Amino acid sequence: MAIPIAQLETWSHQGSVTQSSTTYGTIKRALEASTTKYASKSFEVFLQGSYGNQTNIWAESDVDVVIRLDSTYLYDTSALTPRELAAFNTGLLFATYTYQEFKNDVIAALKNSFGADVDTSGSKAIKIKANEARRSADVVVAAVFHRYRSFSVTNQLDFEKGICFFTPNGTRVVNYPKQHSANCTAKHQATSSKFKPMVRTFKNVRSRLVSEKFINAGDAPSYFLEGLLYNVPNGLFTGSYSDSIVSVVNWICKADRSKFHCANEQFLLLGDSSVHWSPANCDRFLNGLVELWTNWK
Repeated sequence: MAIPIAQLETWSHQGSVTQSSTTYGTIKRALEASTTKYASKSFEVFLQGSYGNQTNIWAESDVDVVIRLDSTYLYDTSALTPRELAAFNTGLLFATYTYQEFKNDVIAALKNSFGADVDTSGSKAIKIKANEARRSADVVVAAVFHRYRSFSVTNQLDFEKGICFFTPNGTRVVNYPKQHSANCTAKHQATSSKFKPMVRTFKNVRSRLVSEKFINAGDAPSYFLEGLLYNVPNGLFTGSYSDSIVSVVNWICKADRSKFHCANEQFLLLGDSSVHWSPANCDRFLNGLVELWTNWK
């Protein structure tokens, strides 16, 4: 028996909006306060993740916030030729305000506003605990990142702009949340507004599979589910919602997923590194989805 259309429709609905919006506004005001030590620097505060991409479901609570330092940038010049690299190094100026100084100042600003609710023990984000008026939030402290494709005196802007931050052990993490968000929105528009509801349905399926112990809690992160559906041809998001899901899942199961890209189009979706989704975990999720669909009770 297939999953009933009423259940699919319920799963497609967006989760909390009002409280998430209030939470983001509260954190944004704290980060942009004129009293912070970095107030005179160039920076930007913005959303990423499920709430920022409007794919959040009721089971999710965190609001994901990025504060990105723009007056200092980090870079990847590995694609440059020796001549291009020499030209780049000639004009390179060392930062007078470092990423670590910025992170320390952001932590101080958050503690000034939220006190003991600020948890800095995480490896990637600063956690702000929930209270009655506020949902929990993750704040990523990042710097601008330039991945250069080429470089010359006359063309210094041939790079992909992303963000980067460092884990406590010094590992650099690079991502492209702006590209991810823009591409997901374009996909949503190109599929007659079916892409984001289907992402939410897949995420609710994941929650059901976790509760039934078919997959583990971390096997199918939201970011990768968005990437999985991003690779599906737009023309398959047609017909009734139930028919559309069948078409999409059948196509994914038969496709060569090794060629899929993340929604930011900067990385392959599947692989063994931290920026990729484990192929085994992807297969486990898809097998669970098919099992849930086929044997719905």
